[in-house]
Amino acid sequence: MKKYIYLLTLTATAFFLTSCGSEDKKAVVDNSPAIVVKTSQVDTNGNSPFLSVSGKIQASNSADLSTRMMGYVNKVHVNVGDKVKKGQLLVSINNADLQAKKAQVNAGITEATAAFKNAQKDYNRYKNLFAENSASQKEMDDMTANFEVAKARLESANQMKNEVNAQFTYSNITAPFSGTVTRKNVEAGNMANPGVPLVSIETPGHFEVMAMVPETEISEIKKGTTVDVLVKSIHQTIKGEVTEVSTSAKNTGGQYLVKIDLEKTEANILSGMFTTVQFPIERKSKSELVLVPSEAIITKGQLTGLYTVSQSNTALLRWLRLGRTYGDQVEVLSGLNAGETYIVSAEGKLFNGAKINVQ
Repeated sequence: MKKYIYLLTLTATAFFLTSCGSEDKKAVVDNSPAIVVKTSQVDTNGNSPFLSVSGKIQASNSADLSTRMMGYVNKVHVNVGDKVKKGQLLVSINNADLQAKKAQVNAGITEATAAFKNAQKDYNRYKNLFAENSASQKEMDDMTANFEVAKARLESANQMKNEVNAQFTYSNITAPFSGTVTRKNVEAGNMANPGVPLVSIETPGHFEVMAMVPETEISEIKKGTTVDVLVKSIHQTIKGEVTEVSTSAKNTGGQYLVKIDLEKTEANILSGMFTTVQFPIERKSKSELVLVPSEAIITKGQLTGLYTVSQSNTALLRWLRLGRTYGDQVEVLSGLNAGETYIVSAEGKLFNGAKINVQ
């Protein structure tokens, strides 16, 4: 009888544990809402037989203005977007030390001028006495030497004044040409450092494209060639002409810089817009480049990847090996194939297995 009761107890315990396990499994079912995402298909450049490369628009006439002196910024006289004229004051830098140096130089000029005039009088007087044989050669030589020394000191003092005046131009930053302010990097009270850009300006209306051409194709690019430039953000194609072709890729990662002058257009283009430049030459390299936007790349330590869409409509992190950057896109060497779908942006935090709702 005791054995029977014992068996019933074990059976009840096993039933209880089994029931609890079933309830636990039901509790971990994921009932979280799906994350809304936007997707895109892998882009390749292999559809056209002609050479196409990425580029970036910039103003033909632009400048980053800096100073050669260190000092606190007294006032910034312009804001981003302001139109300025050549010679207009843009930034004022504290120049109290230059003012003191200028006062010292002016005092030195006054002293050197007085000494020069006195030496000149003595020289002229002894010159007449020497002509009348009333002064010796030694006295005449001494007066000549004194006069030349006084003259040299006065010239030195005047050159120091020119140096100080030149330094004043770096305490008052003015516009080198008429244009529009595109960037302001300092505010009143900031420290201005030599060589660090304070304000950037450019002349609107005349633009050029800086494009990077791979080494396998650069030999076909000639100066004066007419090209088509597609401005991606406004979906317009503008004609351009190759004006410069670099002959070195030393500091550009194996790609060669090509400058293209854009024709004047009514299209609303701005500096910094990305473009696709199509050259009227047939590509030598027939391999397709798999390109994805840089903003879709996920970085974890030294690993890079992006989220793709699985068959069960969940996010799947795919690790990639990346190559060169072309404007706002990056080349995928391995880990992703043409035609695959990947996630560009999400309205929540993605993770492996996260339910997604493709928009």
